[in-house]
Amino acid sequence: MREPRARTTAGVVAGRWHSGRAEFRGIRYAEPPVGDLRFAAPVPPAPWSGVRPATEFGPLPPQSGPVRVDSAHDPDWLTLNVSTPDPGAAGLPVLVWLPGGGYVISVSSDPTCDPAALCQAGLVVVSVNYRVGVEGFALIDGAPANRGLLDQIAALEWVQHNIARFGGDPARVCVAGQSAGAGSISALLMLAPGLFRRAIAHSVPGTFLLPELAARVTEALAEGTSLRDTDPWQLADRLTAFNAGISGQHARWGPLAQLGTGVCPVLDGTVLTATPFQGVPGIELLVGHTRDEFRLFSVMAGLRGTFTAANAQTALDLFAPSADGYRAAYPDASPEELLETVYSDALFRMPSQQLAEANACAGGATFLFELCLPASGLGGTLGACHSLDVPLAFGTLSSPTGRQVFGETPDAATLRVSGELQRSWVAFATTGDPGWAGYQPDQRLTRVLDAESRTVPYPEEPSRRIWAGHPPIPIGGTAS
Repeated sequence: MREPRARTTAGVVAGRWHSGRAEFRGIRYAEPPVGDLRFAAPVPPAPWSGVRPATEFGPLPPQSGPVRVDSAHDPDWLTLNVSTPDPGAAGLPVLVWLPGGGYVISVSSDPTCDPAALCQAGLVVVSVNYRVGVEGFALIDGAPANRGLLDQIAALEWVQHNIARFGGDPARVCVAGQSAGAGSISALLMLAPGLFRRAIAHSVPGTFLLPELAARVTEALAEGTSLRDTDPWQLADRLTAFNAGISGQHARWGPLAQLGTGVCPVLDGTVLTATPFQGVPGIELLVGHTRDEFRLFSVMAGLRGTFTAANAQTALDLFAPSADGYRAAYPDASPEELLETVYSDALFRMPSQQLAEANACAGGATFLFELCLPASGLGGTLGACHSLDVPLAFGTLSSPTGRQVFGETPDAATLRVSGELQRSWVAFATTGDPGWAGYQPDQRLTRVLDAESRTVPYPEEPSRRIWAGHPPIPIGGTAS
């Protein structure tokens, strides 16, 4: 069988057939952001003649943290991948996946996000590489802020212009992401609402920086040198060291010291002028969080079971809108339980709920969920933790991550929840209805995904009451 081909606005690409679907990998949606284009807004790709192979994933942009990339890789970072059940079809719904990772990691080729199951269900799935870390989000003089978001907008523009050539419908684009991917989507609701019709946002972070603090982070990363003249991979390593070094330095960096990353979207006043919690245009939105968001970080750091009353007080001081409110709402909580609740709320649960509330108040069709099914792997220590929903939604329980968190043989409850979440994604991307009652500010109906799923009033009501009227505020830090 001849390899599948598609003519994009820049040229023809040739993919490959894989298990009945056509896969196109490493398609350039913007010019490589190096040389004169480094730290610039994305530039459309130059046209090419002939047929360009699209069978290998594009190289990753520089990553910070545990993801290591060969520095000799091609700098053609701004690429995307398309999986389609039928490149000759017309009008298929489209899901665009923005991978997350604290705004310092973004791996579109992660096997946890393999599109096979969603593609088999009838979706055209696009996954995007975009700049992260210093390259994508550091505030640099003379460069546009939030370059990672600008990359995502460029990718969505590419989808509008090209996805029909892969069988997709540009009028039925659903953008999806988890963690930093969901945080990006919350910004895109304001920056690019005309480029997609629907959005799926899992575990929305509420972290945005004010320019003054972002500039001080850049100064610390520069260490007396020019960022423009420093190798991108060296800057990724510097950011890794910086992120590790700010832990506990609350007097200098404020709440940023507890977040583990020095870069994230900046309210620069030009690209991004407000947070989504200050008002969004109402669209069709599926949003949710896990019950035990913070558990992943405490277990992975080896700190689970070690938190003290002093640690809990630090969490309350830095993130809680009312320390007394938390102590009154959770009077029997141990210091560790209280800390975990505060961090889960502040980092992901309440931003997710408040985004749902804001969208519903703006008249958008809104659907909220909470994942309560605990991970069965790693001795059951993870609970229903951050990122647990990703292999469930993609149906990749046999991926390395899936096997780690759910075991070699997932139990019946895990298979049921995975099936429900997959069906909900497909239904929502196709019709705008995931299959449960919508969220309204008077009832706050929420789908609880568990061994026995149910639709109930928002289950984290004590925390919601504490945070009512207190949306996440941009982080400005304190004087050094």
